[in-house]
Amino acid sequence: MLETAGTMRKLRTRAVAVIRRVEDVIDLNYVGLVVATVFFALSVTPSLLPRDWLFQGLISGINAAIGYGAGCLLEWLFRLWVRPRLKIAPPPTWARYAVKSAVLLTAALSAALMLVQSARWQREITALMGMAGTTTPAYLRTGLLSMAVGAAAVAVYRTVREFILFLARLLNRWVKVPRELAPAAGFLVLVVLAVTIFNGVATQAFFAVANSAFSVRNDHTSVNAVQPQQPERSGSPTSLAKWETLGFEGRWFVSHGPTASHITSLTGRPAKEPVRAYVGLESVDGNQEPAELAVSELERTGAFDRKALVVVTTTGTGWVNSLAASALEYMYDGDTAIVATQYSYLPSVLSFLADRSKAAAAGRDLFDAVYQHWTARPPQARPKLLVYGESLGSQGSEAAFDGLADLRAKVDGALWVGPPNSNRLWQQFVARRDPGSREVEPLYADGLVVRFASDSGDLARPSSEWRPPRIAYLQHASDPIVWWSPDLIFSRPDWLSEPRGSDVSSQMRWWPFVTFWQVAADLTNAQGVTDGHGHRYGSLVLDGWAAIAAPPDWTAERSERIRVEVEAAEEFERKIK
Repeated sequence: MLETAGTMRKLRTRAVAVIRRVEDVIDLNYVGLVVATVFFALSVTPSLLPRDWLFQGLISGINAAIGYGAGCLLEWLFRLWVRPRLKIAPPPTWARYAVKSAVLLTAALSAALMLVQSARWQREITALMGMAGTTTPAYLRTGLLSMAVGAAAVAVYRTVREFILFLARLLNRWVKVPRELAPAAGFLVLVVLAVTIFNGVATQAFFAVANSAFSVRNDHTSVNAVQPQQPERSGSPTSLAKWETLGFEGRWFVSHGPTASHITSLTGRPAKEPVRAYVGLESVDGNQEPAELAVSELERTGAFDRKALVVVTTTGTGWVNSLAASALEYMYDGDTAIVATQYSYLPSVLSFLADRSKAAAAGRDLFDAVYQHWTARPPQARPKLLVYGESLGSQGSEAAFDGLADLRAKVDGALWVGPPNSNRLWQQFVARRDPGSREVEPLYADGLVVRFASDSGDLARPSSEWRPPRIAYLQHASDPIVWWSPDLIFSRPDWLSEPRGSDVSSQMRWWPFVTFWQVAADLTNAQGVTDGHGHRYGSLVLDGWAAIAAPPDWTAERSERIRVEVEAAEEFERKIK
């Protein structure tokens, strides 16, 4: 018996020694682990868009690391302020290890149960969007990836902490900062260095490198983009904006789209060659503004003699929605002109962070230049003047107008698609919506001038008069570009307080900080869903054009014929571009 008892004591001692050695290596904070588990659980709750296990694992890992840091801070404050005042004695060793084991087991079980439930939520969201859902076993991989990402984030934090302590020792030794104040001084030095670098050198360097990197793509030409020969296109042999200067997106835009013969073959009606005018970043010399060259291109092509003239503000790279352009050209039998300019090499997300002022300036300059020339013509000799912008392009397009009165006085119609939440005019209309209307489907002044739509039926509501010039916003309840805002950090938005949009999970809830981070993550996957959801508007753009600027002889039969054509062209473009 004595030998057995002695053996058991040795085993317990050895087990405790092993646990302590593991603890020394891992240096795990158990309060931090509890809070990390809570943050992880919140991160796998439903958001606007579905996520696969890989994307969710990255997001949840970062979220868990943030929670771990918050828990460490709480534990430190407890030891610093609460324990000394309450004179709480440390628990016995066996109790500490029992609690730690229980915390580890509970955290693991809680994470697994949340992942099982999250897989169900993901299948619900994908079903709402007509997509294939994930399986529960596949989704459980999220947990392993999150652990790896969270551990990496904690390791980075600990490296930074060691660097602060290193700075503290240097300050104590060389500057004679008191030892008690040295860590705080080291932290302050690191913060000053970081702010100085990232607000200045690093930020400039990052966007300089990004511009350089994306300018390489801008110089590239798709094998399926061929220089146009029609004089109605920029980049043609007679164009003032040379083919090689239009950039990747510009060359694609002018080399594609329906020709007069193609339009006639589809509609059975006589057609003109559509005008597509485009100016790239490299199209102008040092003494000329892009907007001036764009107007010169419009004059050269006879654009001001067409039935409809559309001023498009592009997204960052100079992208123009081909479906939106083609839809209008089919509607008007090619008797149209579309003009756009490029203002950045950067994609929309980076342009939104760095070049929003450029988007606004480009939108304002181009419209003002076109409008000045347009108003110089007799009223009876003017084409219908329309404005179009998608995503960041809608924000740039809005910048050309001081308000609703100015907009209505200058244009014959405006179509803005997937507007960012920070759009100035959009914010005004939504904030002043009629009482009782939802934020996801706002009704402004009984739909008399401005309307919002997530599908074609919304454009016909309410049934009261829609006076020209008409303004339409196309926005989906599940589009994170429309609903992401810094306000999500501290306040619940109306779109989560009111009845949800048809493709938003009924289980989505608002949590401080968490919802902001969730929707911010959705931004990167805004187009990774089917048409009619997220930031994929598809042929709803055709319905938007028909609602605000349909020609007099427009029919539902022509609309459906064109819809089939432009949807097929868009799908083909995705494959070959």
